[in-house]
Amino acid sequence: MRISARTHYALRAAVALAAAPLGPVPAEKIASSQDIPRRFCDNILLQLRRAGLVRSQRGPDGGYWLARPAEEITLADVIRVTEGIEEEIERFPGVAGPLTDIWTAMREHEHALLTEVTLADVVITAAKDPASG
Repeated sequence: MRISARTHYALRAAVALAAAPLGPVPAEKIASSQDIPRRFCDNILLQLRRAGLVRSQRGPDGGYWLARPAEEITLADVIRVTEGIEEEIERFPGVAGPLTDIWTAMREHEHALLTEVTLADVVITAAKDPASG
């Protein structure tokens, strides 16, 4: 699986929101804490908002927050917003035919893992690991 820089940034922004105390978090704070270029961060947050994963408020006390509890948003939810839905695997020809089943199984394992891990899981793991913070 190849993940774009946009998806890396979107996951980092979503986890930052999951780890934030209640209330709006300014885009500038998310961008700086996660080393995301500010314009990129703004675009990603807009994309996440349009997908219904994030809410926003304008103004001096404005910012972004998760639209649902972090326990209900999976990594797959975020990845789906930035990467879209994966295309079907093409059948491999001839002697390479069995590779089709291997690729299909690999995608199923990836999907299972990414739909199981939530933003809250990542935040909890980070809190247990002093090197991550």
